[in-house]
Amino acid sequence: MNTTGQRGSAGPQGLHLAPFRGLRYDPERIGSLAAVTSPPYDVVVRPDGLYHLESADPHNIVRLILPQTATPADRHQQAADTLQRWLAEGILAPDPEPALYVYEQRNGDLLQRGLIGALQLSEASEGIVLPHEDVMPDVVADRAALMRAAAANFEPLLLSYRSEGTRIGATAVIERTAERPPLLSTTTEDGFSHRLWSVTDPAELAEVQQDLSRQQALIADGHHRWATYLRLRAEHPQGTPWDHGLVLLVDTARYPLRVRAIHRLLHRLPLADALDAVQGSFRVRTVDGPLPRAMEALAAAAAESNAFLLTGDGTYHLIDRPSPELLARTVRADRPEAWRRLDATVLHATLLDHVWRVPDDPAHIAYIHDTAATVDKAERDGGTAVLMHPVREDVVRELAREGVTMPRKSTSFGPKPATGLVLRSLAH
Repeated sequence: MNTTGQRGSAGPQGLHLAPFRGLRYDPERIGSLAAVTSPPYDVVVRPDGLYHLESADPHNIVRLILPQTATPADRHQQAADTLQRWLAEGILAPDPEPALYVYEQRNGDLLQRGLIGALQLSEASEGIVLPHEDVMPDVVADRAALMRAAAANFEPLLLSYRSEGTRIGATAVIERTAERPPLLSTTTEDGFSHRLWSVTDPAELAEVQQDLSRQQALIADGHHRWATYLRLRAEHPQGTPWDHGLVLLVDTARYPLRVRAIHRLLHRLPLADALDAVQGSFRVRTVDGPLPRAMEALAAAAAESNAFLLTGDGTYHLIDRPSPELLARTVRADRPEAWRRLDATVLHATLLDHVWRVPDDPAHIAYIHDTAATVDKAERDGGTAVLMHPVREDVVRELAREGVTMPRKSTSFGPKPATGLVLRSLAH
């Protein structure tokens, strides 16, 4: 593969994760760390979740990642002003020296550890960091305007790589570090405990870099922010902080990610109309609730064919076994068979574009990670919830290596890093 890591010059092979001076909340100046954190910006269910987070603490990070004012320009400027005020007041403060950060998330039997750092940016064509989903230009433009105004990376992307599974290199540093007292420890209301450590020892930093220089990463979560990083890098001279972006790197050979689906809420399509339109081209069956039982029926059907669960009025309807003739007419033939068989492909190419004729824009479609929240909003709004079954990580990785992008919002990898534990300034 082409391993050029910087514009116009030969960079290190593989991944280059640089230490940085993290911005972190001063625990003496906030109510609690849990009260100032947030899920990633695109996971916050609006408006309910947004209001909940804003009221949790006056310094909740959501005021930076999702500021609320009348116009986009005002929102971005408000975030920049808020950041500067919190820095001046000591609410947020930079760590004394550059570091990589070991980050741990735990919930019952689930344990995930990884490294947060400033990753040297690269194009997909260089084969170092592999995207697997398309992005929406308006979202990238909005995130770029926010980062440009604030000169900060507010939340790390989630990237995965696969080592040989042995406890050497980066993994060894992570495991040793996790035996030390952490910089911070908190438990958020979703039941996850979070711990963060800094790694500043030059020998350990070198050990990490030597290991990562042989690795290739998959963007598990954060395609829009990665595209934003690349856009902003192109706007700045080489050799500035904009050549890097804030990421969390997880070795999935050691800590396998959990893969979930991202559901669709069709605001303007009533459930009855959605069901009428698929009659004759999909098999349509009413299945019993409650929601967990209906999702089990979806999982069973998805093992055999493309399948979707439609709801919005308290009833559940399973649609599967699409007409082969319909798929042949609506799904692109110039893509690998694994891509053609994806539920997200069939949903967008066949159902949204052809059968339901629903434009893929925010006025018509919301992408929601939480299953119950999708159903609740559909029932309140009179729309249709289209519930999906997750795709396997190995399918995602193989398509990414072939250079094939999946329909946007096809997967939700997790657990996602909490936003607000460590930020990165690009201003100094």
